[in-house]
Amino acid sequence: MVASKTKAKTNAKTNAKTNAKIDAKSASDAADAEMSGVAVLDKPDDSAEKPVRDNGMGLPPAPTPEASLSRYLQEIRKYPMLPHEEEYMLAQAWREHDDRDAAHKMVTSHLRLVAKIAMGYRGYGLPVAELIAEGNIGLMQAVKRFEPERGFRLATYAMWWIRANIQEYILRSWSLVKIGTTAAQKKLFFKLRKLKGQIQAIDEGDMRPDQVEKIATALNVPEKDVVSMNRRLAAPDNSLNAPLRAEGEGEWQDWLVDDSVDQETELAESEELGKRRALLMGAMENLNDRERKIITERRLTDDPKTLEELSNEFDISRERVRQIEVRAFEKLQKNVRRQAVEQRLA
Repeated sequence: MVASKTKAKTNAKTNAKTNAKIDAKSASDAADAEMSGVAVLDKPDDSAEKPVRDNGMGLPPAPTPEASLSRYLQEIRKYPMLPHEEEYMLAQAWREHDDRDAAHKMVTSHLRLVAKIAMGYRGYGLPVAELIAEGNIGLMQAVKRFEPERGFRLATYAMWWIRANIQEYILRSWSLVKIGTTAAQKKLFFKLRKLKGQIQAIDEGDMRPDQVEKIATALNVPEKDVVSMNRRLAAPDNSLNAPLRAEGEGEWQDWLVDDSVDQETELAESEELGKRRALLMGAMENLNDRERKIITERRLTDDPKTLEELSNEFDISRERVRQIEVRAFEKLQKNVRRQAVEQRLA
């Protein structure tokens, strides 16, 4: 009896140690998968060959990456890769009969592809779980539009949709200011770091002119776009409400001063200028043609004519031109004052 109890305790301890080692190995594998991404995605395991347990409602739902990235990467390994013939039959079933189970199986069999592509965009400072989620949306769009009769595999077609969704998400989320409004700018955003590494332009700050020229030539974009994008990637967005110091009430926006004229002042000045022009044009109507011509050429143009030029034009002396100018200006002032009083502007 005592021997049986001792043997039972020994077996329990042995089983506990074995289970602990298995759990530790699983946790270690998951941690390695989270760091590398490629190991989990490319290396199949025994569970990949086993069918996934049915829950009575078709295939189980695909796991989501929000809870735990390492757990998610471990779970998606359970979905086996599809052979070409089965993938073709599932795609036909989805397109011809709207078979949601077939579509679900095609999606889950390519979740590892999404995770592998998403791992390549970790350098942009965004959560990998969100990148995978956006890639999964692209994968579902690819499955919806996949045409198996064209002869290529779903993975070849889906990778473009996955990358497109992930890149659009990065462009939307990386900066508060929109980046990459054209295809060339988007290409520059995602290729700039790689090209800088190839030409060893790793120093902080602006690149040398020859380095800027090489990148601009390689991507077929203007050099000014390369300089601008490099500066934006080097200096992330900062909040204007951020404090100037760790201890203090001042914010960065307190030091921003707008030197331009405010809208109220611009409107008031525009209205005032309009009224003055109206008074001037009304006063000019009381002058004769020669007076109006002389006052315009002498006082109302950016490049006024000389007395000599006007004297030759009107065939009179320079002194006579000067006298007409003075008399016309006095008449003009008098008429402007009279109109201002009548309109209650003065």
